[in-house]
Amino acid sequence: MKRLVGLGLLLAGVLYPFAVYFGMAHFAPWQFGLLLGALWLARVLSSRRPGSQWMAVAALSFCALLGLFDSPQLLRWYPVLVNSFLLALFGSSLLRGMPMAERLARLREPRLPPRAVRYTRRVTQVWCGFFLVNGLIAAGLTLWAPLSWWTLYNGLIAYAAMGLLFAVEWRIRQRVRARP
Repeated sequence: MKRLVGLGLLLAGVLYPFAVYFGMAHFAPWQFGLLLGALWLARVLSSRRPGSQWMAVAALSFCALLGLFDSPQLLRWYPVLVNSFLLALFGSSLLRGMPMAERLARLREPRLPPRAVRYTRRVTQVWCGFFLVNGLIAAGLTLWAPLSWWTLYNGLIAYAAMGLLFAVEWRIRQRVRARP
């Protein structure tokens, strides 16, 4: 159930801009809020990780506002919220505990050398910068751009930029690993 809910939230996040663009003619904003809220509520009920609870509360609050105000403009703030979540997750991992990129690296290689630990900290910082810039662009498009531009950026360009950053980081990581 937990994986199904996670997959549902992932698909909702990826398809969200297109659902808003094409669905506004057929569905009210409160209906989007209801669907998103149901997915986030299912996540809360299926996950007991303490770190994810604050995200679910914030997302459920957003969905409640969406339902209350039934605003098409409010629909466009969801990508900003998601980027804020990711920035908070990656950023907080730099302040306490293990940086997010190091956690992910240790899943494949539990014993990282000190050089790799420094590298993963830098990678986490780069991802923080990405989520900050991506969120600011999404906010700017929400405030000042037509829906078509917002959809193009949040549904395609942002994911292409994320994929490019991941590919560049992967390539750099291969070079760093090859060094003695």
